[in-house]
Amino acid sequence: MDAPEHSFTAPRREPWTAPRGLEAVLDAWERDRGFRRSFALDELRAGQPAEHAPLPTDLAPGVRRALEARGLRELYVHQAESYEHVRAGRDVVIATPTASGKSLCYNLPILDALAKDPEARALYLFPTKALSRDQEHALREWMNECGVPHGAITFDGDTPGDARRAARERSGIVLTNPDMLHAGILPHHANWARLFSNLRYVVIDELHMYRGVFGSHLANVIRRLERIAHFHGSKPQFVFASATIGNPAEHAGRMLGRDVALVDRNGAPAGPRRVLLYNPPVVNA
Repeated sequence: MDAPEHSFTAPRREPWTAPRGLEAVLDAWERDRGFRRSFALDELRAGQPAEHAPLPTDLAPGVRRALEARGLRELYVHQAESYEHVRAGRDVVIATPTASGKSLCYNLPILDALAKDPEARALYLFPTKALSRDQEHALREWMNECGVPHGAITFDGDTPGDARRAARERSGIVLTNPDMLHAGILPHHANWARLFSNLRYVVIDELHMYRGVFGSHLANVIRRLERIAHFHGSKPQFVFASATIGNPAEHAGRMLGRDVALVDRNGAPAGPRRVLLYNPPVVNA
């Protein structure tokens, strides 16, 4: 039996014509008097153009080729300043905004040193495993492109046994976290003799996260690390990277126990910004 036919027409819907996007949201906020009264700050901040510096003349040929292959024929001024401090043997803290190219500030001089001296080693400390893994992949690409013979390996609780042996025996850069350094590496430093006897650089990223008890613990781990490196005949330089905080040089100096050079002049470009701070009204429940 055939189904009865029905003449049914769906109601016509008008396309959504409401304003969309950030500008529409801001406009709605500004037209709402109650909302507008709760703005504690409404500020326009001007952008800034990039400040560049030429590539260092003493770069290893493989490192220079890798930079140019990525279209990097010059550096930001803070990257060039960091390179000069590290090459001069100084401990340094880099405190520039997010997405300003901080990683290249320490990777460039370290990759250059490893390209010129295949026996040189570096130790990178990150507060989280995720950061270590991200940097590991990026470093491996850089090291392959630069022709650095030894790779980068993360050593943490998730590292399988064969990778742990490789980290101890042939890794040019070992990436780990303070807990693993404290419990898994320093107590067994004899097994890490190749790393500690050739340790040239220690990088501590996200310095601003190490404060209070956590920061005090790391400061003591650093002192143990330096004693063990000295026992094995090396004296590493320290490179700290931090978000913009009020006292980066003082913080890094206390962490290390000696003065450090400061790089805080940001050469990366930035677009204009509008900053709104909303302070919601108190509601009596």
